Amino acid sequence: MPDKNAFRPGQIARLKAAAAQTQAESAALLSKLMATPLWQQAQTIATTVSSPLEVATAPLMAAAQKAGKQILLARVMPKRQMAFLPDPGPAGRITSKFGLAEPPYDATLVNQNPDLMIVPGIGFSLKDHYRIGFGGGYYDRFLAQYAGPTVALVPSVMAFETPQWPVESFDIPIQTLIQL
Repeated sequence: MPDKNAFRPGQIARLKAAAAQTQAESAALLSKLMATPLWQQAQTIATTVSSPLEVATAPLMAAAQKAGKQILLARVMPKRQMAFLPDPGPAGRITSKFGLAEPPYDATLVNQNPDLMIVPGIGFSLKDHYRIGFGGGYYDRFLAQYAGPTVALVPSVMAFETPQWPVESFDIPIQTLIQL
């Protein structure tokens, strides 16, 4: 089994090749999420602004706002930490050093306890709910301290029966995987 750093380039190449399929699957995955009690009961939903390789989060954010829910976006912080802040909308977002669209930092607006956390990744193990991300450990560090519900939207290209990467002691499984 390759280590995580060896697994990522091949998986990212697969994601690029399947980007159109992932975008096509996004609406069905969002529909399944919206049918869950987790979504229906949540008033604050944490997510990220997706890249073209990931399940589209713009429709997710629009659906949340239409339902009167608050969207919190991840912001990368020093020491591989994250803060979640209200989405200021596309015009109010800034670009991080990683090229990610994030809200500007305001300590008075940080919310580290959203009602629902939508967790991104590049691969998910269907058997035990482990994930692999883009690297850096930001989500695993955050999830180690977060007690609320976690969900991942898993398009077919990101679904693996078992992990094809090593699972380490600090990896945090996702509670609910939504797949087609």
